Amino acid sequence: MAATGSAAALAETLAANPGAARAQGGPFGWEPLLYLAYARLGTPGEYVEAARLLLRHGADPDAGYLWDGLTSPFTALTGVFGGGEGGQPPHPQGPALARLLLQAGADPNDAQTLYDLGLGGSFSDDTSHLKLLLEFGLGRGEGGPWHARLGPTLSSPRQLLRDELATAALRGGPRRARLLLAHGAEVDGLGGHPAYGGRTPYELALLNGHTEVAEILAAAGASAVLDETEAFAAACMRADADAVAAFGPRAPARAIARFPELVNNAAERRRPAAVRLLAGLGFDVNHLRRSTPLHTAAWNDDVETARTLVELGADPEIRDTEHGSTPLEWAEHGGRHDVAAYLRAASHRRPRPAPPARGEEI
Repeated sequence: MAATGSAAALAETLAANPGAARAQGGPFGWEPLLYLAYARLGTPGEYVEAARLLLRHGADPDAGYLWDGLTSPFTALTGVFGGGEGGQPPHPQGPALARLLLQAGADPNDAQTLYDLGLGGSFSDDTSHLKLLLEFGLGRGEGGPWHARLGPTLSSPRQLLRDELATAALRGGPRRARLLLAHGAEVDGLGGHPAYGGRTPYELALLNGHTEVAEILAAAGASAVLDETEAFAAACMRADADAVAAFGPRAPARAIARFPELVNNAAERRRPAAVRLLAGLGFDVNHLRRSTPLHTAAWNDDVETARTLVELGADPEIRDTEHGSTPLEWAEHGGRHDVAAYLRAASHRRPRPAPPARGEEI
């Protein structure tokens, strides 16, 4: 009933058995509120009214579960917001359900929600979830019942704000950066995830070519310490050819030796101009880190960057080291239809090796 949003049937059942609102059961051993939060059905139900009924009968707005040994709980809020590495869609009534859960006492310091809509998912500069969580106290308090249960294995509320600002800098979110700074995020606070590399947000923005975010952070008093090769890499990532040339003729070789994956980073950040600049400096457009830049463009459904890479000599037949798949296979697996169509057409235009001459060994 919860998963389908069958409010009328749920009301009748709860009137007879109020304790069913918190009873664990079903295929995952969850409380009903979690099935409601994580269900994605084609036929819409009365989910907000169903959730209100469950909460009125004692359902826990902080209900959640631990997945695969990880200590970041997947809560009802996490389910409602969606996102994450699998790109799960938000609940069709997500904003209203999220507000209802928060009004009922759900803790807004929801680490998994923040990861799924920030560092760990398909990134956009949308701030709607942050505005709602900040309204209800994100970054403040003790972290709620999950933090009380799991202790230092969960980030503190203040650390969550640091991580969010670092994510905005790493992935390019000027709207997020402004919002977080306005709500007290520490301008030089270090994010805790290894992806941040111990860098300040300002350093992350510079090294990833996110000029607008860098300007926002600088105006807020941020600091950055980059050595000469890092400063050269930052100029490459923002595709500033004049600044790159000013470093002199030896700078490219030093950067290639230290940061051979820079062209992969440019592809990941959807920066075809930076890709073109880096290729002209001698960076390998087929650099295989786990995957090639073309794999990354394929996964991002980024036709412009994919086309730039192919024009620069990227080989669409290289297979990644983890799955043994080509960029086209990545695109097909991920449902990236536009770039898949481009890569299929590009493979047909790719010159075929000439057949051996008569009498020549094969």
